[in-house]
Amino acid sequence: MVCPWWLGYFLIGPWRRWKQDPVRILAPHVRSGMTVLEPGPGMGFFTLELLSAVGVTGKVVAVDVQSRMLDRLRQRASRRGLETRLDARLVGGADLGVDDLEGAVDFVLAFAVVHELEAPKAFFEQVARAMKPGATMLLSEPKGHVRRDAFDKELELAASAGLDVQSKPDIARSLSVVLQRTR
Repeated sequence: MVCPWWLGYFLIGPWRRWKQDPVRILAPHVRSGMTVLEPGPGMGFFTLELLSAVGVTGKVVAVDVQSRMLDRLRQRASRRGLETRLDARLVGGADLGVDDLEGAVDFVLAFAVVHELEAPKAFFEQVARAMKPGATMLLSEPKGHVRRDAFDKELELAASAGLDVQSKPDIARSLSVVLQRTR
């Protein structure tokens, strides 16, 4: 089930930074000039930090199924002067709309999104195709909302798409891994 658009306001609240600081979470993974893919950005809790981190030569491709989430994300990016780095795409169904990115993505942030998808196998396959060889993905799911066995199933699907676990970062209230495209 997809998170309702109005809940996006709650998810960008400043209180969340106390436990899940986007700068701390993203710093090991994102550098200037990168192309980043963020499925399910919502209203941009992580996206604004991604836009800052990729610098003027990078870009963030944010794909979402809800136009209201993307509209609010664009507004927030524009207020910070970051809109030229943002490629916000409205998508539907199991298609992420990223065929044009084949082999171009340096980093993928999949934060609290895979458990909402109807076709996680297709998700991992599409994301893996978009990633450069050696590119990484931070996959993180909310602890308590997603059980360990369900997360392990996601990891199996990722592995079948050529994404292997590289590390397990400690992120508050989350089950998290860094995956790397190995084939």
